Order: sequence, then C-alpha cells, then structure tokens
Amino acid sequence: MTTDLPSGWVVDDTSAEEVARERAVYEPFTERLRRLVDLCIRSEVDLDAVLEAQAHVDAAIELLGRDTIEGSYGVRIGDGFGRNWGNAIMGLRNAIAPPLHIETDGVSRSWVDFELGAAYEGPPTFVHGGVLSLVLDHVFGAAAGADHTPHMTGTLTLVYKRATRLGVPLRAEAWVDRTEGRKSFVVGFVADEQGRTVEAEGIFVQPREWGQ
Repeated sequence: MTTDLPSGWVVDDTSAEEVARERAVYEPFTERLRRLVDLCIRSEVDLDAVLEAQAHVDAAIELLGRDTIEGSYGVRIGDGFGRNWGNAIMGLRNAIAPPLHIETDGVSRSWVDFELGAAYEGPPTFVHGGVLSLVLDHVFGAAAGADHTPHMTGTLTLVYKRATRLGVPLRAEAWVDRTEGRKSFVVGFVADEQGRTVEAEGIFVQPREWGQ
C-alpha cells in the first residue's frame, strides 16, 4: 500500500474481486451494527438480558480488535475505483453513517432520499440539528464535486425553518449557484412531504494541491 495522494487518499493494490468479497461481508455486518445501535436505544428487555447481550458484544470487540489499522480508514483507491468506507455519512463500514446513497448529475447538482431513525434524535421525536448539518455538508460537497473535482467545506450556513421529524421520508438537494476560481457557491435544502425544513448555503473550495 502506498500513499500517493494528499489528505488520507491511499492507492493500494486491492483487486476488484477482493473489493467485491469485502463488500459482501462488511455491508451486511455494518447493517447489523446499525440495527444493534437502534436496539440499544429502543429495547425494553430486562437488565439481565442486557447484560447477556453485553457479553456477546464484548466477545465481538475482542475478536475484531485482534488486528486493526492505525488512525482512520481514509479513501482507498485501486483498479480505478475509490472506497471511502469509513465516511460518517456514506461509509460502508461505518455503523454511525445512516448511510446515504447520494446521486449527482455529473456537473453541479446532487440529491438523496433518506430517512433518519432513533439514533439521530435531538429534541424528542425530531432529528438533531447537527445531524442535518452533517447531511447537508456532505450533499453540498457532492454537488461541488459532481464534476469529479474534490472540494472542501469553507463555510456552511443553515436556516432551520421548522423541526425535522424522525422516521419519515426526507430529501436533500444541492446545486452550485456560481463559481469563482477554486470556490463553488452552493445552495440547497432538506425537505419532508410537507416542504422544506432546512435551507442552507455554503462555499466549497477546491484544495490547492489539486490545482485548477
């Protein structure tokens, strides 16, 4: 494995076949961990059952901890494809991620349909405002980078129009309003079936090392 790109982008020699095998194992495994997080919040079993479950979790921790990497997962590139499996929004191996499957038009626009459950609660029955900021930050970055030019968050300003409910279908959209050199000025929103719950704008900047 060699690090040839900045900021945690790593080129490795993992084949497409091996990536497919890893995906086939890690994707359902991570979904089970998400289910476990949800059950930790919502379960009403007695405390003895919780202690029994803890013993199983402890065994899993011991097993998985036998061989780990230093630091974060980063983005790994092999055979022309990238794997950002540790990402907090769309990471295939990250149980914190909802995850979101963001689409783009390949030019300057992105969108995603999603739903957030009990793990993302802020005020009772509503999504935590910081989680919505996290979602929009990533969707905005996807719009700025829809043309395959990586961008980093410069600023992100949110206006919360009303509370966003947990457990209902949501949609986030973003698009580039204009560009100035390395800066892309992005606008967008989160909405439920009744309309927009959050509106936002931000400046996303292409890192100097990527040039322009």
